[in-house]
Amino acid sequence: MRTLQWLLSSALSLALLMTLIEISYGQPPAQSDHQTLPDESPELKPIFNGDSLEGWDGDPRLWSAKDGVLRGETTAEHVAQGNTFLIWRDGTTADFELRLSFRCNATNNSGIQYRSHHASGEGLKNSWVLRGYQHELRNELQLPNVAGFIYGEGLPGRGRICLVGEQAHMVDGKKEVTAQLITNDEFGQLFHLDDWNDVVIIARQRRLQHWLNGRLILDFTDAPELALVDGLLGLQLHAGQPMWAEFKEIRLRSLPASDSQ
Repeated sequence: MRTLQWLLSSALSLALLMTLIEISYGQPPAQSDHQTLPDESPELKPIFNGDSLEGWDGDPRLWSAKDGVLRGETTAEHVAQGNTFLIWRDGTTADFELRLSFRCNATNNSGIQYRSHHASGEGLKNSWVLRGYQHELRNELQLPNVAGFIYGEGLPGRGRICLVGEQAHMVDGKKEVTAQLITNDEFGQLFHLDDWNDVVIIARQRRLQHWLNGRLILDFTDAPELALVDGLLGLQLHAGQPMWAEFKEIRLRSLPASDSQ
C-alpha cells in the first residue's frame, strides 16, 4: 500500500514539475495543440488589391502588380542593391494570421518578413531594408534548404532560428527541439515545385507557427528576451543572381487577446 502511495505521489510531483517548466519557458507540448490548420476566418481581409501597389512601398523598378499577382523581379539590368523589400504600409503584425500563395524560381530565395522594423541610417544599400523574423521562401525540396524556416533577417547572431519540421522553444539562449513535424520525404510530397504553394503564418505572443499547403511544418516559441512582438510586414527580393517571386491572395487579420493564449 505504501509503495502505491509513493508511486502516486511521485507521479503527481513530476506532473507539477513539467507544468511549471511549461509556464516558465512558454514551452509547446510534446505534440502541438494546433496541428490542424484552422478554417479560414471571415475576418481575414485582402491587403493586396490585385492590380496596383497601393498600400505597399518598395523599389518601383523591381515590383509590379497585374491580374491578381504581385511580382518582384531582379534582372541583369535591374539589380537588387542588397536584400530589398516591398513593405506593407497599412498596418503592423503583432498577434496575427496571414494567408497567401507564392511561387518563385530556383536561382535565389525570397521571404515573408513579419514583426520587423524598417532600418535607416548610413551604410544601407537601398531604402527598403527590413530586419526581423523572416518566413523563408524557396523553390527546393531537400531539407533544411526549403520554404518555411524562420530566418533572423538582420538580427545579429540569430541566423536560422527554427528549421522546417521542428517544434521547438528557446531556453537559456539555446533552441530545444521537442518534436519532429515533417520528414524530408513528406516535404517532397507536400511542396509544389515550380508552382503555387499556400502559406499560413499564425503568431500568438512568442509562439510562431508556419503551415504549408495545409500542414503544420514549424512551431516555435521564442525566448522572452529575444522575441519580437510587433512590427512591419514585407516581401523580399534577395541580392545576387537574377530572380523572381510572385504572390497572390494576400489576406491578414489581427488576433484578439483572447486568441493569443
